[in-house]
Formats: sequence, C-alpha cells, structure tokens
Amino acid sequence: MILHTFRYMAEPAHTPLTTDPKRVVCAYLVLTFALSSIFWYLIMAKPQFAVDSGLLRHSVFLLMWCPAVAAIATRLYFQRNLDGFGFTIGSLRWWLLAALIPIAYGLVMFGTGWITGIAPFLPEKAAAMLALPALEAVLIAICSNIVSATGEELGWRGLLVPELGRFADFTTLAVISAFIWFCWHVPVMLAGGYQGSGGLVYSMVVFFLAMIGGSTLFAWIRLRSGSIWPAVILHGVDNYFIQHFFPILTATTVAGGAMLGEFGWFSVLVSVIIGLICWHFRYLLPKMPKPEGGL
Repeated sequence: MILHTFRYMAEPAHTPLTTDPKRVVCAYLVLTFALSSIFWYLIMAKPQFAVDSGLLRHSVFLLMWCPAVAAIATRLYFQRNLDGFGFTIGSLRWWLLAALIPIAYGLVMFGTGWITGIAPFLPEKAAAMLALPALEAVLIAICSNIVSATGEELGWRGLLVPELGRFADFTTLAVISAFIWFCWHVPVMLAGGYQGSGGLVYSMVVFFLAMIGGSTLFAWIRLRSGSIWPAVILHGVDNYFIQHFFPILTATTVAGGAMLGEFGWFSVLVSVIIGLICWHFRYLLPKMPKPEGGL
C-alpha cells in the first residue's frame, strides 16, 4: 500500500531513484535564486527598459515561476525525466480541503476583527463583491492566483519538499523549507513592495513565524495527497482570499493592520495551530525513498 501510494515520488519501479538528494537540492536552490535575482533586480531597481517594455508589470508573475523553471531544469539534468513532481490528480477530497482551509481560517481571522470592532466589516463592499456581475471577476482572480501559485509550488513542493524528505525527517523538512521559502521572499520585502502596515521588521518576523506553520501544512498536504495540485490550490486560494477578498470587506485600521492578513499576528496564531495539527499527524505520511534507491 505504501509503495503504491508513494510511487508518484519515484521513478518507475524498474528504475529506482539513485540521485543524491542533497546535490539535487543544492543545484535547485542555486538555480532558483540565480533566476529569481533577475526579477528581484527589476522589482527593486525599476530600470527604464523594464518600465518601457512592460516587463516590470509582469515581473512578480515571472518571479513566481522561477522556482518551477529551476525545478524542471534540475529534474531533467539529474533524472532525465520529470518524475517526482506529483502531477497525478489524486483524490479530489484533498483538492476540496485545500480550497476550504484558507477560506475557513480567513473567515475566523477577519471575522474576529469584524466582531470585536478592531477592523469593522464593510457590508456595502460585500454586497458589491458578491453581486452576480462581480462573481465572474472573482472567479477569474482566483484562477489567476492559482496559475501564479503553480510556479512556486512546482518548485517548493514539487521538488524541494520531496527531495528534502529523502534525507530529513518531517520536522526538519518543514523548518528548512519554511526558512528557504522565507529567504526567497526577503528581497521583495526589502524593496518595499511586499509587507504589512506594521513596518518592515514587524512584517518579516510575523511572516517568518507564520511560514513555519504554513510550510508544515503545505508539505503535509503535498505528501499525504500524493499530488502537487492540492498545494497549488491551497496557495492560490490563500493568496486571493487573504490578500484581496477579505481585506476588501474590511475597514482599514491601525490595530487591524497589525492583526489581520499575511503580516498580522493572528496569521501566526492560526498557522501555528494548523501546522501543529499536521505535525501531529505526520505518522500518516508515506515513507520516503532513500538516496540509495528503494523504499
């Protein structure tokens, strides 16, 4: 049963994994950060050629796809194939769970702000967002966020997490992937284009702490489902609802800015709780293929 469940992680049964996962991870990270540096530069320096050509306008989307390009290149170089990403559809229950988690914790987080009056609910905004003419735009925005998130997830959860799991336990895997994921965001945060209202230092501390729990959830659902797509959906839906949908329905206040969204202290609380739940159920995860091949 374990062999069948985890076959998506390995090459075909007659050609077991013999690549060195540490070399694969190192090569992947070097390539990812090298490619990403191009777009970090564009975002931070905003050179005139990038503005005139429209490249700057698409730089964030292209940056989010650097992990995927690096992962594909790394797989092809070391394996000569694209096995291991988890392209299988898997059970649709994981897709549904992945879509519901960010909506549910977003409701809890922003709902707390609404009920307490820390960040009041805006009924007129809600009426406009949920009106039939606006629903098409909402669906398009969700799909757009999922497409963007696919770039990151093919790298972080398609290659990095499975390869880390070949030589590290789940706890170590979750922490390392969180740290790497955080470091990849730092240049954009330093550029001032990605942070909360609480200031840069506050945003970075909160973001990193939330990422530890978040990375645990992402890694767990990727490995438990045997598919990359639940992680993609989780990432895309989270980006839309936590960064756009719920904030539009919420009045802007100083206390609300420190509490809500990706850079709010409530996100740390929720992420850590969810991460601990996933960590508790780590025994449900399939065994990882070892560097020497086999299971």
